[in-house]
Amino acid sequence: MMEFILAFVDAAVLLAQETGQSGDIAAIPAKTGAALAVGLAAFGAGYAERGIGAAAVGAIAEDRDLFGTGLIMTVLPETLVILALVVVFVV
Repeated sequence: MMEFILAFVDAAVLLAQETGQSGDIAAIPAKTGAALAVGLAAFGAGYAERGIGAAAVGAIAEDRDLFGTGLIMTVLPETLVILALVVVFVV
């Protein structure tokens, strides 16, 4: 599922870029493509955190020493959203 979302985000970014030839315009505006990329990245991160958070809570319930590892694993998918925000500033 994550590969599909990343491929969709890449396609949205490519569609948002202008071809550079006179008279040609992009299929969707650049700002719309950037918003779509960030939105889909946030959706993907939330989808990933759903399973990770449940597993982390279960692990922490059994062993309190796993809190740091669970926290890091839960926050890790958010880097996808941060990288998608780069698209907003590039476009």
